[in-house]
Amino acid sequence: MDRIGPATLRVAQRAAALAALAFAVVGLSATNAAAVPAFAAQTGLPCQNCHVGGFGPQLTPFGREFKLQGYTLRTNDKSIPLSIMEVASYLHTAQAQTPPPPGFNSNDNFNLDQLSLFFAGGFGEHLGAFVQGTYDGIAQVWHWDNLDLRATTTVKIHTADVTLGASLNNAPTVQDAWNTLPAWGYPYTTSTLASTPATSPLLNGALAQTSLGLTGYAWINSEVYLEGGGYWSPSANALSSLGVDPTNPGSIKGVAPYGRVAFQHDIGKTGTLEVGAFGLHSDIYPGLDRTTGFTDGYTDLGLDASYVDTMSNTDVLTINGRLLHERQSLAATCALSGGDATCVNNTLNDVHVDASYYWRDKIGFTVGAFDTTGSANPILYAGNRTLRPDSTGVLLQLDATPWGNGKSPLGKRFNTRIGMQYTAYTRFNGARDNWDGAGSNAADNNAFRLFIWSAY
Repeated sequence: MDRIGPATLRVAQRAAALAALAFAVVGLSATNAAAVPAFAAQTGLPCQNCHVGGFGPQLTPFGREFKLQGYTLRTNDKSIPLSIMEVASYLHTAQAQTPPPPGFNSNDNFNLDQLSLFFAGGFGEHLGAFVQGTYDGIAQVWHWDNLDLRATTTVKIHTADVTLGASLNNAPTVQDAWNTLPAWGYPYTTSTLASTPATSPLLNGALAQTSLGLTGYAWINSEVYLEGGGYWSPSANALSSLGVDPTNPGSIKGVAPYGRVAFQHDIGKTGTLEVGAFGLHSDIYPGLDRTTGFTDGYTDLGLDASYVDTMSNTDVLTINGRLLHERQSLAATCALSGGDATCVNNTLNDVHVDASYYWRDKIGFTVGAFDTTGSANPILYAGNRTLRPDSTGVLLQLDATPWGNGKSPLGKRFNTRIGMQYTAYTRFNGARDNWDGAGSNAADNNAFRLFIWSAY
């Protein structure tokens, strides 16, 4: 590949910045949070029937079935399919941010992380909707958030009971029923004021709200799950009007195929085990720039597993894990950035595991660990002293959900969770110490957070 001349330096610098954004950890944004009392009102069941710990989004096996059946289970014909949710928090980081984000202190911030409105419910026996719009309290803008429109039917094939479904959604994995994949993975709520590593696989959330997808699935005997479909990019004008940046990560060329398979089986009297695999391939024009004639290619392939044990006395144990490998062919980014052929081919490996224990579906403790490693690249990771993307850490959470049983003094629809989190990094953007060559250490990004998360 020929190098780009000085006349295109300004374009190359802009493209390099956009490429860095494409690897941002979108999947760890505060918009992961979701709790929808409209579903509880529709089914007549308390939140703890569908959600581990009595609050979303971690699903019990019953909650998974409700989602895969298209949100259609109903005992109340007069329920209103609307809900509201807020997440507010206090955040302290090990080192003050200099300069701080606009409108915030360099440290010790109290703020509204997000305010969300939901249209969520089942309509008849075959149609269901989960539609979320969110006010981002950090960026101070409204945007469309998670979207999952479903159509389902149940058929008999030989001796098998099969649910056939289709999902129109706006983020790969947001339609998934297991909390192993990125859209609904731990942590379930965070603050975007906290610093996060600059690099993550594309499937970890970079396409969330900037794509549309249509997938079809079969759920066979409530054990085998098969799904396939594709994602494409809406127009830049449409995305802008919906409150999201159409340049990050860019525009998908054609359709990006997505596939998913999972096997779920009961273990003993109270346990449920799931193992699965998933994958996505996408070719993207980074930053909407097509001047090079090249695209950036991403192939994401992963394995996942989960275990839920609904123990006696409503105690619940969960374990979730995923391994994701991404192969990159970044011809467009490297051309725009002035890189040669050695810049193009890269890999990322991303591991996430978490385990939680909820006592009486009210008090929970969760520990999670993450590890991202990848090949060195002097163009992509020029700001990292080691020229590598490697980041590793743990995230601890203690929380309380007093009314997951539906007995809130404010009525059955009201639910809230109060908690504390601590995130600790052992590597950040390539190194433990002096990762940027200017004296910044991984532990400088450690963060302590108190939050209150309520829904009605």
